[in-house]
Amino acid sequence: MKQLQLLLPLLACLLIVNFPSYLYANEKLAPSTVPGTTKVDVDGVLDLVEKTPDLLIIDSRIHMDRNQGFIEGSISLPDIETNCQSLAKLIPKTDSSVLFYCNGVKCGRSVKASIQALACGYSNIYWFRGGFEEWIANELPVIKP
Repeated sequence: MKQLQLLLPLLACLLIVNFPSYLYANEKLAPSTVPGTTKVDVDGVLDLVEKTPDLLIIDSRIHMDRNQGFIEGSISLPDIETNCQSLAKLIPKTDSSVLFYCNGVKCGRSVKASIQALACGYSNIYWFRGGFEEWIANELPVIKP
């Protein structure tokens, strides 16, 4: 019994140290397309911003992730808070141009949010698959809270 009491804290430490590796190893890439959306890369985002003055950019990341910075003009609406009611408050017209992004290709939050928007009847949905990661890699400006 005494040996078990000594072994349990060691096992707990090993689990805590190795658990993030387990999570990282099991990360999946976002799909290459989201049916019903138009996938854009960073150049496509810049083109949309230039040519679509009423474009609404939705940051689908959780609030904690937004603390690392965000695309100027984007509105925070985490995927876990995205539903028809929350979308209608931000986007009253279902034919409005809306771009969703999250952390990058290993983040599925913008996928979930854009699928939800489609299910709510929104028809002009853009999906920035590379997300914040691609934005930063291209050395584009970010807003820090």
